Amino acid sequence: MTDRHHLLVHGGTFAAVGDGGDISGVRGGSSPDGLFVQDARHLSRWQLTVDGAVPEALTPVADGDTARCVLVPRGGRTEPPAYTLFREQAVADSAFVEALRVTSNRPTPTTVRIAVTADADFTDQFELRSDYRTYAKTGVVRQRQVLDDGVEFSYRRGEWRSRTTVTSEPAPDGVEETGTGARRLVWTLDLEPHGSAELSLRVAARPHGAAHHPRVPLSPAAANEQLLALEGEFAEGVPFPTGWPELAAACARGLSDLAVLQVPATGPDGEELRVPAAGVPWFLTLLGRDALLTSLFALPYRPQLAAATLPALAATQATETGAGAVAQPGKIVHEVRHGELAHFGQVPYGRYYGSVDATPLFLVLLGAYTEQTGDPSLARRLEANARAAIGWMLDHGGLTSRGYLVYRADGGGLANQNWKDSPGAICSADGSRPSGPVMAAGAQGYAYDALRRTAHLARTVWDDEVYAALLEQAASDLRDRFQRDFWMAEHAFPALALDGDGHHVDALASDAGHLLWSGLLDKEYGELVGRRLLEPDFFSGWGVRTLAADQPAYHPLSYHRGSVWPHDNALITLGLARYGLHDEARTVAHALVDAATAAGHRLPEVLAGYGRDTHGEPVPYPHACVRESRSAAAPLALLTAVGGA
Repeated sequence: MTDRHHLLVHGGTFAAVGDGGDISGVRGGSSPDGLFVQDARHLSRWQLTVDGAVPEALTPVADGDTARCVLVPRGGRTEPPAYTLFREQAVADSAFVEALRVTSNRPTPTTVRIAVTADADFTDQFELRSDYRTYAKTGVVRQRQVLDDGVEFSYRRGEWRSRTTVTSEPAPDGVEETGTGARRLVWTLDLEPHGSAELSLRVAARPHGAAHHPRVPLSPAAANEQLLALEGEFAEGVPFPTGWPELAAACARGLSDLAVLQVPATGPDGEELRVPAAGVPWFLTLLGRDALLTSLFALPYRPQLAAATLPALAATQATETGAGAVAQPGKIVHEVRHGELAHFGQVPYGRYYGSVDATPLFLVLLGAYTEQTGDPSLARRLEANARAAIGWMLDHGGLTSRGYLVYRADGGGLANQNWKDSPGAICSADGSRPSGPVMAAGAQGYAYDALRRTAHLARTVWDDEVYAALLEQAASDLRDRFQRDFWMAEHAFPALALDGDGHHVDALASDAGHLLWSGLLDKEYGELVGRRLLEPDFFSGWGVRTLAADQPAYHPLSYHRGSVWPHDNALITLGLARYGLHDEARTVAHALVDAATAAGHRLPEVLAGYGRDTHGEPVPYPHACVRESRSAAAPLALLTAVGGA
């Protein structure tokens, strides 16, 4: 077996299994294996043995919504395998289901002993990250109860309760202890000559707070039918470009991923919603910035994403100051978590507000949704939330006192609170980091667009001319200030940020393309920036790098200092088209579509920054989310920007 993991996703549930369909529960690496629901691992072991030995994968699991593999006993050339196992697995909401068929290859009757070792450690995802942090858990009680048709694992810590139930048809002949807490389900199967026998295993996860027992599909085929119906319904009616089949395929793949990446959320009135999660494996949850950008990209084609995202974020909007969560009145949430560590306050991410740009993006989406659909009802419903968001930008956000949206490093959370949120992502060309407050360029563009769009809502929906005029003046002043303070004449390019003293953080970065999307730059400046982003040090052939490659800070395998992000490039492409740079927009769009085509028409979260001229295939970034909502929606943004060209 290799250590590759294959992801099966449906809503707030995902499973990561190995080439042979097993879950080892080993910690470490770039991706954990297991069955995960609401940030907790509900299966930490799922290991198949036949006659006491682990079979080998003859046909390993391939990418897809269903995991299928073919297994045989280990052996040599001189002795053909005595049996073949056909394994099929799928997930549904809070459920995992497997069909196992064993076929004898012998001309005489034979007996085979099948065993599946299962365990549920209920580990919080934050415990499985590569930083190897440990968290105290006092008073934990774990139990295993043998059932007539399987076993149930339960976990209790104070008021926190979780359960995982494993059942099978036919029922196992026995459930054995292993000495490790895991339980081994065993079957003794009598096979006729060249005969077969089948087992159906079903896993139901009951995370803390679950109101109902999950509906586990009867088989992987039934689960797959549910997924196909969901994906088909979500993609129905989208006008794929007929003259550019590769873009059409990328759009179709992206829509299929978006269909299964939607997770439950709650609106201001308690209504149940489905919103785009950020991505798997680490972020199958609501992240404000990610959901907003995904909804913006998909808005012309699937406005229902915005119609769910906006009230979900309104329902979690901060109403008071909370230091640990970086909350301030009117601020839009950055991250929502449902796991044990968040529940007990051991990580700050239950509702975490460490984002300088989710709040203006909320306003951008609300204005864009109203314009796109022509329906003012949501803008009316969320007027108070929008005004509170504007209030945050002007007051706590820093627009009034500092002239710009500003953030400070959060010692318990994120050092950087713009989209490039990894440590060291905001840097000078030499790699040095700013100290003190930071004013990131891209966030100022979002603020400008938010002010303008909200002014339009005030005038046309809320009938408040005075407020509209105030916001328009604030936007105009911000634009004038920005071009005076951020523009680096020696580079004919804007700074990545300003530090607390107003000095340039002078790295040449892709964030400048976001300013084109927001419309913050004058036409002359915008055209200079757009053309500069297509020069070889920026443009890799697969997209625009996050940092230009001729700077000491550049690294092609850095998360934010030289890699290529599809959603970043989607924003750049929309911005290039906005400034009339249509040839440049098509160049970036074709590069991204080529990258998607090389990976089965799916764009990952991020690619390495290596140039196409030196390597003819896109190089994966080693820790990227394979399915990520912003990247899934990026082909739709390309379609908007360049059509089918």
